[in-house]
Amino acid sequence: MKEGIRILIVDDHKMFLQGLHSILKDQEEIEVVDTVSSGEEAIQLLEGQPIDVVLTDVSMPGVDGIQLSQYIKKELPNTKVLVLSTHSDPATIHQLISAQVEGYVLKNAEKEELVHGIKKVFQGEKYFSEEVQEKYTRSLFAVVPDEKPKVELSKREREILALIVEEYTAQQIAEELFISQHTVNTHRKNLLSKLRVKNTAGLVKQTLMQGLLQ
Repeated sequence: MKEGIRILIVDDHKMFLQGLHSILKDQEEIEVVDTVSSGEEAIQLLEGQPIDVVLTDVSMPGVDGIQLSQYIKKELPNTKVLVLSTHSDPATIHQLISAQVEGYVLKNAEKEELVHGIKKVFQGEKYFSEEVQEKYTRSLFAVVPDEKPKVELSKREREILALIVEEYTAQQIAEELFISQHTVNTHRKNLLSKLRVKNTAGLVKQTLMQGLLQ
């Protein structure tokens, strides 16, 4: 068997599983380890061998794609999750972002985009298809803000927040602003506290909803 990015495909539609396996099996840098039709089967397989990237649908009986993603992020932090689904509603997207998945591609995506997404998440980057990004962003702007006063941020906090929104890592922010990574992490903790959120996805959401960088 060839060696490459070790992939597990999870989907309860047999024809889709077969078609996706056929598409990916000839890719030089990808090794399809197995295909399973449920979250339960995926967990059993993941407990027995290392997998680099799990491709999973959202809607499945029993353990669904969201629950599977939560399990992987908790128990197998080195395994990446790329969601491949027909769902593109903002609520589902938000749930998966909260579950800290690395990527989200719609099932109607071209083969080239899917392969590109797999490689991106394997390399430790995030990959959300353009349509998914647009729908989620529109939903954020559609939320009616409450009457609370805008959070007061220092100039440095605003600079760091802007780079976080642009998906810069702590190291990249430190290099961009000529400060230490420890200083970046301290400001990030302060931003999480000020905006009352738990993670980067929450920072981005509140930044857009409250217009903090306008």
